[in-house]
Amino acid sequence: MVEFMAAVAEQIKKNLGDTLNAFGGHEVAWREVGAYVFSQVVISTLYLVLFLGAYLVVIGLIRLLVGKRNVNNPMFRHGRSGLRYLAGLGALLIILAQFGAGVEFLKAVARAGLLALGFYVAWLVIRRLTTETLRRNQLDASIQQLAGNVLSVVMATFAVVTILAQFGFDLLSIVAGLGIVGIAVGFAAQSTLSNFIAGITLLIERPFRIGDWVTINGQDGKVVKIALRTTWLRTRDNIFTMIPNDSVASSEIVNYSAEGATRLNIPVGIAYKESAKAARDIIMPVLLAHPEVLQSPGMEPRVVLKNLGDSSVDLEVKIWITPDNLDVQPGIMAEVLEQIKETLDEAGIEIPFPHLQLFVDEAKGLKPLFESLYPEIRPDRPVERE
Repeated sequence: MVEFMAAVAEQIKKNLGDTLNAFGGHEVAWREVGAYVFSQVVISTLYLVLFLGAYLVVIGLIRLLVGKRNVNNPMFRHGRSGLRYLAGLGALLIILAQFGAGVEFLKAVARAGLLALGFYVAWLVIRRLTTETLRRNQLDASIQQLAGNVLSVVMATFAVVTILAQFGFDLLSIVAGLGIVGIAVGFAAQSTLSNFIAGITLLIERPFRIGDWVTINGQDGKVVKIALRTTWLRTRDNIFTMIPNDSVASSEIVNYSAEGATRLNIPVGIAYKESAKAARDIIMPVLLAHPEVLQSPGMEPRVVLKNLGDSSVDLEVKIWITPDNLDVQPGIMAEVLEQIKETLDEAGIEIPFPHLQLFVDEAKGLKPLFESLYPEIRPDRPVERE
């Protein structure tokens, strides 16, 4: 095994040497290269330890100054992240210099790093001001989400272009290239752009907001996210559905939460022999006792005669629930209906099932059948007596 490993190492060394010789034109001194790399790694490690120690000392002093209570303050966390970033940038520069990087390249890296930090700080400040302004104007979370997404994309684009310019890239060429790429992407992704524009339209017109219960394309669900391309719904079965915004904008939208409380209509049938007034007097205490049924003025529960059906007198129970209870709307309807069923059973009021009664004029019914089985009872034949 030892001889095998030595042979493999020797073969790798020979292959690498031949490759480097092809580029450099002279034979590689492996001992000198190994000693150089080892020394550079040791020195770089010392620099990293030095910067890490300096960072920890500065953070410790700041902790003592601000106190333990303010350690979890967002400003302290952002400041700590900035110091950590500067320490990493300084360590990167000194390590690059240790490995022989040129002065111009080091300046470019330093400028790019500081610009990246500046864009990050500007993004934090602008996002905070934008969020506070939108909240002050009482705009909903969907508009805030759109503004945050657009701001992030714009800031990231400017940051990348500016940082690339520090390394000698032509800024005008980059912008022109982005424009050409944008046109090409626009033709290739017309559906995505259509959904993007439809998403902005939905956020401006606001047919629904995050947290509303809606029906879109026959799909019931709670709006959990309005992205730039899709709208996310969560059904009562905790299933997430993503609908393209183009489809949402062109379909009928039913919003159950837009106007506050929602009325539920529960059908109940009783037999024709029963009294609708008596059934109403029995059902009303059930509705008034349910904790989720609203009793506000104008939203009192009611029981009305809806229709005279083929097999039953059709009543309709009308109750109101708050928007917060739309999540459990089927459960509330099931509870109310079950309690009504039990109450009507206890009162002896019949809940009929569909049935049909047939009357046939001038029909003999089953008489011909029985006459064929018992011919002795035919009326045109005298009965023999012993």
